Amino acid sequence: MLTPTILTVDDSPSIRRLIAATLSSAGYEVLQAEDGQKGLAIAAGRKFSAIISDVNMPNMGGMEFVTNVRTYPEHQYTPILMLTTEFEANMKQEGKAAGASGWLIKPLDPDQLLKAIKRLVGTVPSGPLQQSLAR
Repeated sequence: MLTPTILTVDDSPSIRRLIAATLSSAGYEVLQAEDGQKGLAIAAGRKFSAIISDVNMPNMGGMEFVTNVRTYPEHQYTPILMLTTEFEANMKQEGKAAGASGWLIKPLDPDQLLKAIKRLVGTVPSGPLQQSLAR
């Protein structure tokens, strides 16, 4: 079975590290980009189990990133989770219109992130975290 791969797009190095540590410990492979432009470059021609994106980033923000990545045939149906400090209903609606599948509010809660990814991807790989919980 192939390891589910997640692309995370966020301008905060500490958030990227926390997401990568959380998802890697659960058995996911994680690729990272620091803005929407770099995220699009990584996403081109690759398939991901899910994408996590911040909203407010330099060069290309999350809404523009989501709108653009949805034009890639391989990401037309990829679940996209917005992870942001933005909590206003109009921002969530804008995200949904751009193609976001879900919305999590920062500060990041690792358990909430794993639950959201499991719900979007439909499975959690058997990583070190699950193996230690099964004992």
